[in-house]
Formats: sequence, structure tokens, C-alpha cells
Amino acid sequence: MLKKILLIVSLMLTLSATEFKKVDKLILSGPMASISHPLLHMIESGALNDVANKVEFVIWKNPDELRALTLRGRANYIAVPTNVAANLYNKGVDIKLLNVSVWGILGMITRDKTKKTLADFKGCDIAMPFRADMPDIVFEEIIKKRGLDPKKDFNLKYVGSPIDAMQMLIMRRVDHALLAEPAISMALRKTSSFPLKLIAPDLYRSTKLEQEWGEVFKIEGRIPESSMAMIGKQDDYITKRFNEEYEKATKWYKTHPKEAGILVEKHIPMLNADAVADSLEHVQIDIKSAKDSKADLEFFFDVLKKNNPKSIGGKLPDDGFYY
Repeated sequence: MLKKILLIVSLMLTLSATEFKKVDKLILSGPMASISHPLLHMIESGALNDVANKVEFVIWKNPDELRALTLRGRANYIAVPTNVAANLYNKGVDIKLLNVSVWGILGMITRDKTKKTLADFKGCDIAMPFRADMPDIVFEEIIKKRGLDPKKDFNLKYVGSPIDAMQMLIMRRVDHALLAEPAISMALRKTSSFPLKLIAPDLYRSTKLEQEWGEVFKIEGRIPESSMAMIGKQDDYITKRFNEEYEKATKWYKTHPKEAGILVEKHIPMLNADAVADSLEHVQIDIKSAKDSKADLEFFFDVLKKNNPKSIGGKLPDDGFYY
């Protein structure tokens, strides 16, 4: 009897997939950072050809472009900082979190190799991309727990993108920057290559923000920072296939750094293949479903809500946020 039931279920699933009608186009979107790189492998390998006639990748360069894509429904699946997803959801945007995949990507890069913690940068000029978004909010929360004032004790130089911050370092306009991978690896590669190394400063990796987060909050050194989200109502079968292929592509990305670097540079020419390969040693990538990540997300959101409620839209998102 059990075998018959299983056979019927199997046939129903097969029939459902067989009868599925492909959509004309799927748009996947994300920043130049690591979370987007598996999306490029999905497109290159034709992983979603069974559900869509065409699959495109659209890059967003800053939080304003991200918000425009979501508010106007111009992407089906999008890589997004988790707090931004919560903020949009709490403002009534039709967005659901599918997973959390990046748990560690932020770090300080500096000309002073003696600086080992964020507190060591007290009184310094620091290039900081994305005011009031990641990584700025993570920096602020750690600094507050250290008993310092992020506005008074540091001179934060806000810029529009990680590339802008990296350029400020290379041109010696600042000595320190807070960046996300692969921008850190990019800066190190650029300043050590000819002919730029003749004029660029020597740069060093300093503290990882996730490590300090763990220290100050007495938890594991990881933060649910970046996620894949679904915009609007998407077909359940397509979403299932997207989740399956994103997980496969992420595993490939983690285990094929050289090939991944070449692929990323092909699609995002502003990134360097060797730097992307380098960055994989310094990124915590671990896909967990949104529901399985809920406890970690709510701890993170609760910290933000206490100090900066606007960063998540004023409250913790309800269960409808988690796909």
C-alpha cells in the first residue's frame, strides 16, 4: 500500500513538472559582492533553462538602485542585505526572504598593520560605503558595545560604493576603509601590481567585523548579513528550482575559486578574477533557509531595532517574511 502511495505521489510530481509552462524571462539581481556570484554560474550553465526561456542578471550598485528594483518589481529574485529586506517588508513591499547565504564578508583594510580591532581606529579617517546601511550599521553596533561613539570617536568618510572607498585608499586620500569582499582582495591585488604599486600605499587586512560582533555580543562570530529574496508572487515550482540551483551554484563557487574568478570577471569587468579567487578564503558562505535562520535573524534585527529602528522598518518582521 505504501509503495502504491509513493508511486502516485511520484507520478503527480512528474506530471506537475511536465505540465509546467516556462516563463519568457527571469531576472536575477544583486550587487557585485560575493552573494551574487553563484547567480552568474546559474546563468552561464543554463541551470534554469527548464523554467525560463531567458535568464538575465541585473547588477545593483547601491541601496537606492536596490530599492528601486524591488519597489518597481523589476527583478524576480534578488540578493539583498537582510535588514533592507526586513525594512522593505515592514513598509508593505511584497518581498519574502528565501535564505541567508553570507554570514561574514566585512573587514577593515588599512595602511597601519598594527591596528587589530575597531577600537584601534579611534580618531582616524575611515572610508565607509553606504551610509546607514550595511556595513555602516554593523560598525556602529560594535563600536557602541565597545563603549565608543561612532560619530564622535571616528571620522567616517561616507562614499557611494565599495569601489569609491577602495579608490580613496589607493589614491592615499584615506589610510583606512571598511569594505566587503571582494573589494578588500581587489584593493590588495591592485596595490601590489605594477605599475600601480610604484605609487600606491602598502595595505593590510585588519579586523573582521563578524569576529568582533561575536566578541562583543558573546555569540558565534557570524552575522546573517546577505540573503536571496523573492519579489512579488512567483511560481512555487520556479522558486523551488531557483533554490535548488542557487545552492548547487554556491557549492561550485566555493570549491572552484579560480574558475569562479574568471566567470565573475567576465560578467562584472570591474572585478579582477584573481581577487575574486583570493576573496573566497575570507568569506563565510553557508546557505540556510530563511525559516532555519529565523533565530539568528531576529537576534540581529533586535540589536538594530534597539539602536536604529529605521534600519529594519521599526519592528521585527512577522512570519510572512520567511518563505
